[in-house]
Amino acid sequence: MSAPANLAVAAPAPRQPAMMFIMLTVLIDMISIGLIVPVLPMLVGRFTQSPAEQSQAYGAVMVAFAAAQFVGAPILGALSDRYGRRRVLLIGLLAVALNFFVTAMATSLAMLIAVRLVGGLMYSNIAVANAYVADITPPQDRAKNYGMLGAMFGLGFILGPVAGGLLGDRNVHLPFYAAGVLALLNWLYGYFVLPESLPVEKRHAFRWTSANPFSALMQLTQLKGVGSLIAVIGFSALAQYTLHSAWVLYNHFKFGWGPRENGWSLFAVGLMAVVVQGGLLRQMHKYIRVQKLALIGLVSSTLAYACYGLVPEGWMMYVVIAANLMGYAVNPTIQGMVSNAADARSQGRSMGAVSSVNSVAAVLGPMIGAPLMARVSHLPHGDWRIGMPFYFCALLQGLATVFAVRHFSNEHHHHAAPAHTAG
Repeated sequence: MSAPANLAVAAPAPRQPAMMFIMLTVLIDMISIGLIVPVLPMLVGRFTQSPAEQSQAYGAVMVAFAAAQFVGAPILGALSDRYGRRRVLLIGLLAVALNFFVTAMATSLAMLIAVRLVGGLMYSNIAVANAYVADITPPQDRAKNYGMLGAMFGLGFILGPVAGGLLGDRNVHLPFYAAGVLALLNWLYGYFVLPESLPVEKRHAFRWTSANPFSALMQLTQLKGVGSLIAVIGFSALAQYTLHSAWVLYNHFKFGWGPRENGWSLFAVGLMAVVVQGGLLRQMHKYIRVQKLALIGLVSSTLAYACYGLVPEGWMMYVVIAANLMGYAVNPTIQGMVSNAADARSQGRSMGAVSSVNSVAAVLGPMIGAPLMARVSHLPHGDWRIGMPFYFCALLQGLATVFAVRHFSNEHHHHAAPAHTAG
């Protein structure tokens, strides 16, 4: 006997992909990642004999993760085009959870580096989340939805480091176990709640050309209308990742800070970024031209990097964090200018180039910051020379400012020339 038609109609429909699902996934993911930031250098220190060794080893751990992610993320992204976002995202979330647990149980530096290497290869959550948003959002709404995703990213990095710092102050392994549990809960949420966003008919075969991490970099010279802005992003990103690699150990060596103090400082940085990028930036754009806003931000952050290295007392770091208000507007402003400068056909390549430049900077930053930190790690508390990594960041950001001035000047002459000829 066949089932009544009305019963067939009443069968529950599959959940439709929605921003709420992926936003919650990204938020939990970022909190779990942020949990370990204030304590990973201290865990590395358990396997080293001196501050210089600790700095070098921490740099190696960071490079291992970033380099593996640089290679792995495009491959997993291409696999998500073939098999769907949900499946690849679930693999990444489970790999991250297991990675945190094994990191907490690491018994040697070699094991720690190997674990982070595998973790980097399997981590593509943000790239897949961006693709998920593109799948479910019409082009005219993508900027808004990417902004909402960015807000979750920022919120996670506000909550994660401060929680990790408080836990790490009790036991350096606790944040890793907490991050593992959180990542595991995120996997369960994804498995039971998160719907697929990429229909079968829109999937295509896996292509190694799409998975090549260097493909976007090789296309940089082909981009038109972008010019020196890629150099601005490159130098600025390298300064930022060098800062990331040195922040916790710098504060530890210069001010004697532990995980708790570093966690609160990262909370302050994340809060300022969310306040500016999530609200004030729109207001700034109403009263300040984009080019001028970018230059003010670049100069502000250049001075901030120098001041981070020069301040003699820990509490002054918070003053610099707050004073660098305009500096938090640099990245979204410049990236928006790259997007606007590129024509419609090269939008994808432009954003791919930006992503690749940032990925390379994530690898190079620790390779630069860690040796600089090791070189000054023997100096006494409060010594201004301990700020060497930040002085290098100031130099990089200064170079970014020079390239920005040059680009805007060329742009001005380019637009002025037709008017002069017509006159």
